[in-house]
Amino acid sequence: MAKTTVDLSVPKTVQANAKRGLELRAEHGFGGTKVGEATARLLAAGGTVTARKVRHISRYFPRHSVDNLDQNGKDGKPPSRGYIAWLLWGGDAGRTWSEGVVKALDEQAQA
Repeated sequence: MAKTTVDLSVPKTVQANAKRGLELRAEHGFGGTKVGEATARLLAAGGTVTARKVRHISRYFPRHSVDNLDQNGKDGKPPSRGYIAWLLWGGDAGRTWSEGVVKALDEQAQA
């Protein structure tokens, strides 16, 4: 397999969302799974991820886009488990970033 020229750097907004998800998980004692927590730690650390990992991240979002994301805790109530999990995977910024990277990887593979 050829080396990718696609940028696999984790954007700052994705890092910030993952960090916030970890904070909320610690504060409330729920939200996400061990896999989501590990993904959040990876994303929060910044740097780059593998093409395989970014594909894994992108597959999370379509399955969980209905997980009570409107219950974000900003109304004085605790955030939903789904909202915390969403943040662990990078939140909306994580979805946009991962889907864009996967598209670029697929285009590169076809070139």
